[in-house]
Amino acid sequence: MANNKHFVVIGLGSFGTALSRRLSANGCRVTGMDHRSERVEPLKDELYEAVIGDATERESLEHLSVKDAGAVFISMGDDITRSLLAALHAKELGAPRTIVRGVTPEHAKLLKYLGVERVIFPEIEIAEELADRFTWPNVIDYLPIDPEYSLVEISAPDSLVGKTLQDVNVRRKYGVWIVGIKDAMTGELHMFPDGDFTVGTDQILLAIGKQDALKRLRDLK
Repeated sequence: MANNKHFVVIGLGSFGTALSRRLSANGCRVTGMDHRSERVEPLKDELYEAVIGDATERESLEHLSVKDAGAVFISMGDDITRSLLAALHAKELGAPRTIVRGVTPEHAKLLKYLGVERVIFPEIEIAEELADRFTWPNVIDYLPIDPEYSLVEISAPDSLVGKTLQDVNVRRKYGVWIVGIKDAMTGELHMFPDGDFTVGTDQILLAIGKQDALKRLRDLK
């Protein structure tokens, strides 16, 4: 049975090292692997295990018990072939979830064919998030749920203050659902508010919808 607090990180470059250290700081049991000893040595006292090994060789991964980990993260630089081989071995050895740092769109397609659950492009994702935060400063938090839908926390626009959710009717007008309203001053949270709930100042809307619909909500003044 997979241990949701045990993670395997393959590839201890800058991304893999930062991920390993953060998981470890969060109280998780982390096994890190890299074929370069100079990357492994600095982490030996920080991680549960820091292993020198070549993840392109199936035997190396067999010793890590990837099937018992909550997830396997693979970040092997720009070497697409090595990344694909490591992902293939991890899936064949029963890894319950495999998350791989992508290099190119074609690399991502191949990884999906192998059954990888998620391909990430850290630089692109961080850049897009940063751009959105500066474009819409009223957006407090943003959580992508899948390629189409996201969940956002957004300061209530002035144009909605004093109106009920029924009056606003954002579902019909903008195609988003208000699933919660939080008072920024008291922290009080109203989940699934009724239509007669009146939007006040200093309130935060918790909204879910497609990207283009959320953009229309973010653009409200």
